[in-house]
Amino acid sequence: MEWTGEGLIIGVRRHGETSVIAEVMVEGRGRHLGLIRGGRSSKLSATLQPGNLVQLTWRARLEEHLGTFSIELIRGRAAGHIADRTKLYASQLLCDHLRLLPERDPHDRLLGLAVHALEGEKSRLELGATLASFELILLDELGFGLDLSSCAVTGVTQNLSHVSPKSGRAVCLAAAAPYLGRLLELPPFLIGKGDVAGPGDLAAAFALTGHFLDMHVWLPRQIDPPSTREPLIRIFSGESDPVDPSVGSPSPSRGGIPD
Repeated sequence: MEWTGEGLIIGVRRHGETSVIAEVMVEGRGRHLGLIRGGRSSKLSATLQPGNLVQLTWRARLEEHLGTFSIELIRGRAAGHIADRTKLYASQLLCDHLRLLPERDPHDRLLGLAVHALEGEKSRLELGATLASFELILLDELGFGLDLSSCAVTGVTQNLSHVSPKSGRAVCLAAAAPYLGRLLELPPFLIGKGDVAGPGDLAAAFALTGHFLDMHVWLPRQIDPPSTREPLIRIFSGESDPVDPSVGSPSPSRGGIPD
């Protein structure tokens, strides 16, 4: 068995004395693992950094085997990300999210959005909006998509402003008014209604996606949210400076908001 393609490195773990097992997102193939012999060498260590784009060939005797990767760097992003803490955290968050996906199950929409987020120069608001949209699509791809097409109470498709924390359905402003303290805010940019208005929109978006990721993914799997997520939210909301050393080493913490 053999195939060749481009992949996004999303994780690497040691295997034996000299080798590693790499996790790579590949178009049409999803999250794919493979053994890289000699992967712990100084020659390959720079290539095998999460966020890098690589050309790889996978070989195995049978389809169900782990198989081996031969790998060549196409675009190295890791060095640039180290110089920009916001990009570094964003790259780590995207890779952690992609590792939630089932193995060998194609998720090209998420892969394309992750590559888009990692490439080019983006403002803080643009990058935050891309990451929040990624989390919303991640929920959908994992089978927990929110219904944001119409109001759960009235059926209208205009002025959708909130989301039920239990059902994940949108609610229009008129129907939400008596229950604002119990509903999650729905920023317009998440449903294609304009651009991000400011840091408040991003905070509301991450509160929304974090609530449902906590409900459907982190809690059931008994895992913590990615350790870079909260520091990123603080940066996007303006509470922390991207170069503030106090956010240099985030510690794992449970995310989400109460029901």
